Amino acid sequence: MIPHYTPATELFAGWQAEIESGTPPTLYPVADPDSPLAGIEIGPGLVSLFGGPPGAGKTALAVQLAVDALRLTPALKVLVANVEMTPGALIDRQFARLSGIDLHTVRHRKLTPDHRDQAAVGMESLSALLPRLSFLRPPWTVDNLAKSGDAFGADLIVMDYAQRFTPPGDHAYKKSSVDAVMEYARGMADCGAAVMVVAAVGRQRDDKGRSGYAALSLASFRESSELEYGADDAFILVRDDPNDSSGATLKHLKSRHGETRDIPLRFTGAVQRFDADPDAPAAGKLADAVQEVWGQQGGDNW
Repeated sequence: MIPHYTPATELFAGWQAEIESGTPPTLYPVADPDSPLAGIEIGPGLVSLFGGPPGAGKTALAVQLAVDALRLTPALKVLVANVEMTPGALIDRQFARLSGIDLHTVRHRKLTPDHRDQAAVGMESLSALLPRLSFLRPPWTVDNLAKSGDAFGADLIVMDYAQRFTPPGDHAYKKSSVDAVMEYARGMADCGAAVMVVAAVGRQRDDKGRSGYAALSLASFRESSELEYGADDAFILVRDDPNDSSGATLKHLKSRHGETRDIPLRFTGAVQRFDADPDAPAAGKLADAVQEVWGQQGGDNW
């Protein structure tokens, strides 16, 4: 085998020029600046992993971020590959979110003259975005996803969810199949795409041996450790209280390029929207400093 490596001295001049240019990496904003979700890094070359238990709102959050990326970056093009919901149902959700009209009314097509102003806002918002949004159709294969992304010219690809996609080749075990899916997602990112991967998580046993979703971690992603290894950032969306469907936390479990920081959220199910949690305590500068040192020492989120 021929040795294959690059001496650091050959890289230094280009790296130094990039540092001194003051030009930051390209990132697509996925929320308004005053939203805590604005800190999520989505951009060319990055794979962002989102997991969560069934019903936590993974798809609602992923599509909200993707549609707001379209809204905030005028030239962006997004391909959404969702294996469980029709494009029409996904658009229903976004119309409800952008208009403020509850999803039940939208889904059952019960708009009245009283909804006219709200509906106009939602329609105007969607009509400006839809030319730059596309939805993958079956088969749910990695090669169809890649070819469709090329044909549409997608800058951002949303894969929802990883365990349902089939990679090229024969794979005797589910784990090896999901390993390959994540490797291909990483390959698409390496070619300049931004990739958001939604993944299922498995039940975990607590200290009393009970199976559930109470203590999710990086090890909770189903089938494959390659999911968390291949991601630049890994998040798990959890509900704070089983009896309260609105409180949620987006746990930031991995950050390849910076500090992890959990995001307290409030979910409004009627319009399928995640917002900042108004009851979340504001972090103080002393707590921030201690958490930063703790993270530098390899500690988990506190």
